[in-house]
Amino acid sequence: MLDNIAFFEGKFIPFKDAKISIMTHAFLYGTSVFEGIRAYWNEKKKKFYLFRALEHFERFKNSTKILRMNLKYNTKELVDLSCELIKKNSYKEDIYIRPTAYKSSLKIGPSLINTEDDFCMFTMPMGDYIDTKKGIAVCTSSWQRVEDNSIPARAKISGSYINTALAKAEAQLNNFADCLMLDDRGHICEGSAMNFFMIKNNKLITSPIYSDLLEGVTRDSIIKIAKQELNLEVVEREIDRSEAFLADELFFCGTGAQVSPISSVDHYIVGNGAIGEITAKLQEIYFAIVKGENPKYSNWYIEI
Repeated sequence: MLDNIAFFEGKFIPFKDAKISIMTHAFLYGTSVFEGIRAYWNEKKKKFYLFRALEHFERFKNSTKILRMNLKYNTKELVDLSCELIKKNSYKEDIYIRPTAYKSSLKIGPSLINTEDDFCMFTMPMGDYIDTKKGIAVCTSSWQRVEDNSIPARAKISGSYINTALAKAEAQLNNFADCLMLDDRGHICEGSAMNFFMIKNNKLITSPIYSDLLEGVTRDSIIKIAKQELNLEVVEREIDRSEAFLADELFFCGTGAQVSPISSVDHYIVGNGAIGEITAKLQEIYFAIVKGENPKYSNWYIEI
């Protein structure tokens, strides 16, 4: 990592030199927003495939708006910067791109008004964030998902991820891989940091965007793949906790999670405990697309 190039304060510099002050507003108060984007390395073609960068940066711009930031780069410029950053580093494996907009003023006080904004971005290798080759065991978190009128989940605000961190840590300390997070009425929102899908009676069911969840780019991709490739009916509605116990199949999805099957919830076995047939098909189609091996979806990636 230290030999990498980062984009920091308007220029490409060595990663080791990209540093902020301990008095930076974003460090003190969590006043930054970020994106997580993957670029997949295709060894046969010797190319990267940057997945849905435009959609990621459109969401990124929306996040900056919620934190009252004035980012000087438009969406196309952000995409171009990410492509240039990938080229400047020497990876030949799947990577993760992390752009961040942050309140850069050196000041005390949590207000978003009259504070300066800046932007940085780095890359790093990333394989499976969650095991995608077998189902994972999850629990229901005792931590409630932050709701929209507290901290908007549709914005990737760094400070709000303490909610995720507490839930993830609790799950791991109880020997689960991850967790389901509920809203204030007991409905499933999403995982600790990924969207949630349930398959029941050949229908793909997921929580609606008003259920205090991140409007995932991968979530949108899975919905479209399910409709177009598998002719599945997709239902967006609130999901009760106990419905997960009786589902035919469950999985998480996200930039990090990709398509990650769930084998049990609160010790209730999902289906027969193995990767479900529909989940496996969605995985196969998704991984072919992100590796640049399905030209039908060529508008979803950029070749680098």
